[in-house]
Amino acid sequence: MSALAQHRMATTSQLRDLLRPKAARQTVSSPLNKLRQKGLVNYTVLPQSNGSRAWYLTGEGARLTRDFPAMRSRPPYPITSATAASLKTSHTLTVVRAHLPFAADARRLGHEHGPWDWTPEVAHPIGEGERLVADAVMHYTVIDGQHRRKLRAFVEVDRTTMSSERLAVKLIEYARLFRYEAQPVGRRRPVSPGRAWLRWYPLFPRVLFVLTGASRARLGNRISDLRAMTAQHPLVAVLAREVPLGAAILEDIEERGPSGPVWVPLAGGRPRPWADL
Repeated sequence: MSALAQHRMATTSQLRDLLRPKAARQTVSSPLNKLRQKGLVNYTVLPQSNGSRAWYLTGEGARLTRDFPAMRSRPPYPITSATAASLKTSHTLTVVRAHLPFAADARRLGHEHGPWDWTPEVAHPIGEGERLVADAVMHYTVIDGQHRRKLRAFVEVDRTTMSSERLAVKLIEYARLFRYEAQPVGRRRPVSPGRAWLRWYPLFPRVLFVLTGASRARLGNRISDLRAMTAQHPLVAVLAREVPLGAAILEDIEERGPSGPVWVPLAGGRPRPWADL
């Protein structure tokens, strides 16, 4: 239930891969069916999937998980009907799908990253009453002997449902967040407020674009457009000098792992692992 509260929605196989990757399917499906009988979770059947189910919390399930330790800093919200669930399904499940290779990589490499180190739909103010909503914020600790390296990333998942230009504009929004300074409330004299993102992060997270839903040639063109925006827009160029920016194709991440040389640095250079951008 905590995993559903955190990720909004997930299929049976995704929950197994996330929580019990070596267990039989029934290890996850049986508890889910019991929770459904108690009115705490429900599912929608995915179209053209031979009956595969996408599970989500009911209102009662969301109220119960609100008091779970993992959820106290991020109250869950319920999806109250199968119709509402179906409207969110494609994008939400693709974001979960993007998380799974990182979780598998961490298990394989002995790094620290689990189900609660990936938080979907995190909003940040960027000024003028506007907000940037990251598809996910990831926390990941690379362990190399006695050395621990803490990494954070904003993750944007692109299913090729928007124009390439609109996708590239997301880089401008991240550049605005990087520069945005929160204005102090209730002070008459000017003060130095500092960058707003320092409220949440000691360093500005790297920005990772994960692309899917089209031919490799089309996805390559979209990555080229992201690189062009990085080179041509003055605010994004400043961001790129301070923050690692990268893009990769989801199928490559799944096949070779996110620690493989599959990430294209948007500021230029050869593909490399995401931690080395």
